Amino acid sequence: MKYYLAPMEGITTYNFRRAYHKYYGGVEKYFTPFIANRRLSSRERNDILPEHNQGRNTVPQILTNRAEDFLDIANTLASFGYDTVNLNLGCPSGTVVARKRGSGFLSVPDELERFLDTIFEKSPVKISVKTRIGLEAVSEWDRLLELFAKYPLEELILHPRLQREGYGGQVHPEAFQAAARSLSVPLCYNGDLTDTDHTSAGYGSLGWLLSLQPDTDTVMIGRGILQNPGLLTGDSSVSTLRAFHDELLEGYIKIMSGDTNTLYKMKDLWTFLSKGFQSPEHFLKRIRKADRIPDYCLAVDAFFRECPFPTIRS
Repeated sequence: MKYYLAPMEGITTYNFRRAYHKYYGGVEKYFTPFIANRRLSSRERNDILPEHNQGRNTVPQILTNRAEDFLDIANTLASFGYDTVNLNLGCPSGTVVARKRGSGFLSVPDELERFLDTIFEKSPVKISVKTRIGLEAVSEWDRLLELFAKYPLEELILHPRLQREGYGGQVHPEAFQAAARSLSVPLCYNGDLTDTDHTSAGYGSLGWLLSLQPDTDTVMIGRGILQNPGLLTGDSSVSTLRAFHDELLEGYIKIMSGDTNTLYKMKDLWTFLSKGFQSPEHFLKRIRKADRIPDYCLAVDAFFRECPFPTIRS
C-alpha cells in the first residue's frame, strides 16, 4: 500500500513535511497546500523551493479555474525541476467555491472541460487531479467520470464526498467503486482513513476500504495523520512525538515573524493533534491562551506530562 500526505492549507507546509519525514516518514508522496497566485507569493515560492523539499517526493498543487494561470504556474514549477502537478478540484471552502474554484469548478462541467482541454494540450508537466464527486447530488459524479476519462491523468485522487457535505457524515464508497470500474488511470482513495489495519472491518480502516475495493493500492491521508502522526509507521512513543513537535516549533520560530505568527501555526496543529488524547480540553485551553512562546512551551510541557494518550507508550 502506498500512502500520500494530503495537502492541508496552513498546516502541511515544507517545515511540517520536513519534520514529519525525519521523525515518521512512510509517505510515498507529499502534496503541497495549493498555489493560487500565478506569480507565486513568497509563501508559495518558499514552500516549493527544491532546497526546502530535498529527499522527499513532493507534488505541488494548483488551485485555479483559468487555464492561462494554471499554465503559468506549471511552467514556473517545471523551471524548479518538478515533473508533475496536482489540480485541486476538491477544496470545499465556501470562499473558494463561490469563485468556481476547487470543488466549485465541478458545478460547471462544460467550463471545466474546456479548461482541461487546454491544460492537457499545453502543460509542460504531467497532471494529476484531486477531486470530490460533485456539489449537491451524487448523480453529478456520472458526468464528471465521463469527463475525467477523456484525459491522460497521471493519477486521480478521489475524496468521495459532495462539496456541501464538507467533512461531515460518511463518504460515498460507491463513487470510488464506480471510478475503479470505469477509469483506466491510477486511482487513489482519500477520506476519513484513521486506521491502517488491513484486518479491521470498522469504518475508516484500511480493511473497510479493501473490503469494498480490494485492488486499492494507494491512499491519501490528512486528518488521520495529524491526529496520530505515527499512524503509518506504528511509532507511538511519547519521545518521538515530542521531538517532532519541538523541531516543528523551532523551524517556525526561524521562518515566521514574531510569536503571534509562530503560535498561530502551532495552535492550528493542536486542533488536530489533541484529538488523539483523552480529555484534552483543559490542557488545550492553556495552549490556546498562550500569547508568548515561553508560555506556550510551559503549556505544552504540561500537556505531554499530564494528558494521557492511550496509544502512546513511554
